Amino acid sequence: MKRIAVLTGAGISAESGIKTFRASDGLWENYPIEKVATFDAWSQNPKMLLDFYNERRKQIYEAKPNPAHRSLVELEKKYIVKIITQNIDDLHERAGSNNVLHLHGEITKGRSTISSSKLYDLVGTEINLGDLCDDGSQMRPHIVWFGEPVPMMEKAIDIVQKSDYLIIIGTSLMVYPASGLIDYVSDNVKKFYIDPESKSNLNRNDIELISKKASSGVKSLVKRLME
Repeated sequence: MKRIAVLTGAGISAESGIKTFRASDGLWENYPIEKVATFDAWSQNPKMLLDFYNERRKQIYEAKPNPAHRSLVELEKKYIVKIITQNIDDLHERAGSNNVLHLHGEITKGRSTISSSKLYDLVGTEINLGDLCDDGSQMRPHIVWFGEPVPMMEKAIDIVQKSDYLIIIGTSLMVYPASGLIDYVSDNVKKFYIDPESKSNLNRNDIELISKKASSGVKSLVKRLME
């Protein structure tokens, strides 16, 4: 079976009602990145960050996978599909995808402030001050904040290096190091980029641009690949 690597960003979850980071009405409109997505912010005001991510978690639990998520599951009937997502939601898993790697962490998990390897599945929707890990540290969201290492990057590089196809969906390709994954893909690999603004985001002649929203773009591409 041939292998497909799929790189997804906020655009694939936008149609499920989850706000993207950079839209005019997006997630960061009232929260500067340095206030809610850095370890310094956590050190200065952990309660504000816990409240912020608790609200995000509730929103994600209420959201449902959309046709783009579900269409990717269809590819597993014919291909080995491995999804690398920049998203912290679990919509790929809930749609039924079996191989999902989260580059930037998972909102449905908490982790130790001391050790990034100590992970905890969240039973409820909240992490509160005083919720401690086994090592005695305050539990924090399992999110890779700006300036922190991306521990899943090596696995992601291995996935794209072994792929026969690359599908990029709903990402600006502006966030490093995820944006650099495309440079590890072999020249002979067929590449597709699905995004309404794709023509303005990427200037390469080795990628087929599909300037559609995720749901319609993924559905049409999956139909082609299944044929």
